[in-house]
Amino acid sequence: MKRALLILGIAFAMISCNKNEQKTENFKTAYIDTAELLKEYDKYKAEEEKFKVKSEEMSRPLESKFRAFENEAKSFESNARVKGQAWAQQKGAELQQREQQLGIEQNALIQQLQLEGAQLRDSIIKEVRQYIKDFGKKEGYDYIYGTGDAATILYSKDSYNITKEVLEKLNKDYSSKAATEPKKSEATKEEEEKK
Repeated sequence: MKRALLILGIAFAMISCNKNEQKTENFKTAYIDTAELLKEYDKYKAEEEKFKVKSEEMSRPLESKFRAFENEAKSFESNARVKGQAWAQQKGAELQQREQQLGIEQNALIQQLQLEGAQLRDSIIKEVRQYIKDFGKKEGYDYIYGTGDAATILYSKDSYNITKEVLEKLNKDYSSKAATEPKKSEATKEEEEKK
């Protein structure tokens, strides 16, 4: 009887091990280098370029104010000798106040650009994550891990890297959407920016 129970126990253990092995064999996993994916994503590149142009346009008025301030500061030095100490103190205080105001404007612009840049990046990351999630479901993956900026994988075989496959499909989808969207006129773009 003991012998029969022992044989039955061993058989049961072997059957349960075989079931675990079968589950593992059907397990589909991969990883994506998220830093590379974003860096090479055409939409991200296009939006980054648009943001760079917008940043330069927003910075121009402040840059011209700084140039005017620098010119006035240079002329202050030469005029201070001619116009006297009382004038120099008054004009120096005015220049110092303008310099502080320009610093405040510069900090506000930097903060605004940082906020808009972060919002743009976050929206694209959110879109890419959803794309990866949909891709994983469609392709039958159990898990898709991420590496790159926030590494969650320390090692994996290169054969599990699907970054290029996802990037190609992502760029293809973006290109087809961009081609079907009507091109906005310059007037329409300016009106949207004013809002």
